[in-house]
Amino acid sequence: MHAFDIDAFLRRPLTARVATNGPTVRPTWFLWEDRAFWIRTGPWAKLGDRVRADPALAVVVDECDLGTGAVRQVTARGSAETLPFDTARGHRKLARYLGSDEDRRDPRFRRYLREDPAVTGAMWIRLRPDSLTAKDLSYAVG
Repeated sequence: MHAFDIDAFLRRPLTARVATNGPTVRPTWFLWEDRAFWIRTGPWAKLGDRVRADPALAVVVDECDLGTGAVRQVTARGSAETLPFDTARGHRKLARYLGSDEDRRDPRFRRYLREDPAVTGAMWIRLRPDSLTAKDLSYAVG
């Protein structure tokens, strides 16, 4: 296996799979900041209720590129918490996936940063991992 920079990998606009008790697994965009995963949720989803009922959370972020042979994964586990939504962090999260030009974004993404979180119920799920495991299973192509 090869070593790779976990922080650089997690700063890329990849999709995470988040698992809670139940079990349930859901894909999500995330922000990796301050050695924590930040995931936006609210009353439109069950994630906040599930975390409040049982904060045990697992997250997997991976890539598999058949063209280059890059196969990497990061798995995190720990206790998550719900925190108030702050718009500045929301801007940073969307910029990594959609670019910094808000005017070019789909209207639903522009709207969710302009709406009042106290009205919408938007919140953050923060996972500061107790364990963080990285594997590089990459291979040479051709």
